[in-house]
Amino acid sequence: MGRIPSLDLKTVGKVIHRAIEEDVGSGDLSTLWTTQTTASGKAHLISNAEGIVAGLDVAAGTFEELDSRIHFERMLQDGDAVGSEQIIAEVSGPARGILTAERTALNFLQRMSGIATSTARFVRVVAGTGARIFDTRKTVPGLRMLDKYAVRVGGGENHRMGLYDMVLLKENHVEAADGIGPAVFAVRNAMEKEGRAVKIEVEVETLAELEDAIAVGVDWIMLDNMDLGQMCRAVETVQKLPPIRPLLEASGNVTLDNVRDVAETGVDVISIGALTHSVDALDISLRFGGRGKASRSS
Repeated sequence: MGRIPSLDLKTVGKVIHRAIEEDVGSGDLSTLWTTQTTASGKAHLISNAEGIVAGLDVAAGTFEELDSRIHFERMLQDGDAVGSEQIIAEVSGPARGILTAERTALNFLQRMSGIATSTARFVRVVAGTGARIFDTRKTVPGLRMLDKYAVRVGGGENHRMGLYDMVLLKENHVEAADGIGPAVFAVRNAMEKEGRAVKIEVEVETLAELEDAIAVGVDWIMLDNMDLGQMCRAVETVQKLPPIRPLLEASGNVTLDNVRDVAETGVDVISIGALTHSVDALDISLRFGGRGKASRSS
């Protein structure tokens, strides 16, 4: 694994705080009524399946938010491959804090590792084609930064972070503006007035719409739910253009079974909403105390 992508830990702290507030509320009754304030312990975070680890800083921050005396020792780093029954990290310190933070820490770590694992599979399948795997905005509200970070850990790349950093004119925008040309003209006029410059992408569903997007010189064209034959013709059309040409993105109903075929059409980017909206969480447990029993609390 190369350089690990950065994560804004200040913003992550706010996410962790909200998550703990949501779960703990007025107090963790199970722990408060069974565990002495002086009790201390040690637990291990253990993977029950093969995958890619992501979210260790978030998990560590969750335990530390509950009690700053808790020590979180990483046995692996984000981006590392993990096998079944492999220890990911050791947590030690006040038992109350460990028990109360357990579920929230696992929720973060399992989801983020699941996203990284899925992304890595797609990246591996398209290797050698030149196509890049991108995510979408189909993330859990409030968790977008974590979801997109996990995609980067898995070797994918991020599409726009939100509505504010790129223009993407979808079918409804084009319909409301009465066509691709008028929509793009309106965007450029607004950018000039505001003194801003961002990339402009247009979603197209037909080769005729592709020609319209090319005619107005957009930066990026999304081929929405096109079949492989249409994608090939779109790539052929764009490759005939001058060196500075729009980026071609394939989107819609992409799976591990067909992503290689999509990549081999010659598109530049393949965006996959399922990376973040249909997450198969990596199975990770916390084993407390040395009795060897995995805790999968609900």
